[in-house]
Amino acid sequence: MKVEFYGHVRQYRNIQAEIDANLQKVLLSGNYVQGPMLKQFEAELAAYSGTKYAIGVGNGTDAIWLTLMALGIGPGDEVITHPNTFFATAEAIWIAGATAVFVDCCPKTKCICPDKIEAAITPRTKAIIPVHLYGQCADMIAIRKIADKHGLKLIEDNAQAIGAHGRGFKIAELSDAATTSFIIQKNLGTFGDGGAVVTNNPDIDARVRKLRNHGSNQRNVHSFGFNSRLDDLHAGVLSAKLKHIDAWNDLRRKWAARYTAGLKDCRTIDLPVELPGYRHVYHLYVIETKKPEWRDPLLDFLVKEGIDAKTHYSIAIHQQAGFPWGKGARLVGPLTNAEANAACCISLPMYPELTEAEVDYVIAKVREWDARHAAEAPAGKGPAQCGAVCDSCR
Repeated sequence: MKVEFYGHVRQYRNIQAEIDANLQKVLLSGNYVQGPMLKQFEAELAAYSGTKYAIGVGNGTDAIWLTLMALGIGPGDEVITHPNTFFATAEAIWIAGATAVFVDCCPKTKCICPDKIEAAITPRTKAIIPVHLYGQCADMIAIRKIADKHGLKLIEDNAQAIGAHGRGFKIAELSDAATTSFIIQKNLGTFGDGGAVVTNNPDIDARVRKLRNHGSNQRNVHSFGFNSRLDDLHAGVLSAKLKHIDAWNDLRRKWAARYTAGLKDCRTIDLPVELPGYRHVYHLYVIETKKPEWRDPLLDFLVKEGIDAKTHYSIAIHQQAGFPWGKGARLVGPLTNAEANAACCISLPMYPELTEAEVDYVIAKVREWDARHAAEAPAGKGPAQCGAVCDSCR
């Protein structure tokens, strides 16, 4: 059996009439950039997010970068985040001219560990960017308390968790702004690149709108800005898909529960954890081998068996060859958990349009590999350890 990693074409076929209707509406309108469909989608996204404003931009990287600029964060400033995520989170900080400061993640959620943040704060620290990794929220209540205590801005990187929530909070509720990506791989994805900023802050809204459009909010009147606009064709695709996002996330949760039930007694891997009271939307279903040297052999085995498994993110940001050591970045404390996550992670196929037969085939093949190596498995969890007492690790 072949099990693909992405279900983009299946998803399009399922709602093709809705998407095509929106695309035809845009094409026949003659308004393709900052037109009515973009305004419609921005209003729909703001309503879905529970925020006053939503601003469509060119991609998720720009969403973070333009938000930093809107907050006046740049050269000489520091922004705290964690390194076991996509490179763009840090890249946006560097594009803004600031220094990225990396702290470790929690071993359960793989999100930033709140207990590691305060040790990284200096007089130059201006913001924290927690990433809601793989579809589960970071501990925003704890992080908000730290930000308030030190007078820091808080930007949520929500590229992977639209529709998720934490225990007692929603995404964008406790931050200055939340950013997202609409690249096709995301839970809510368009046919190409796209991104957005959602916020309740009118100043951030006004500044990002100007920055995305050559510094202009009035025809022929410009200041310093960029070209980072979400086109109306993409907005039309996203508007059609947004109506289905909660149902699609429910299906992701269904397949995640089936994976977990089928793999829970495997001795060679650790499974993802959903914290009590949180809604994990499983952008990715990431298992971790209990030994780093097992990751690539298991991945190769699955691929040879027709399962398009992948790794996210197999090289932590601070371990990348292009990492800008020096003024561009700073590491605080050992990054043991982040490095272990990078070394041991495997993403199993995860999308709403999977079938029971496909999920069960993946389970069977992982179990087949596990049975061959179970006798060699170490006791307890894998190499990630915490020692912290943050909410997610209790």
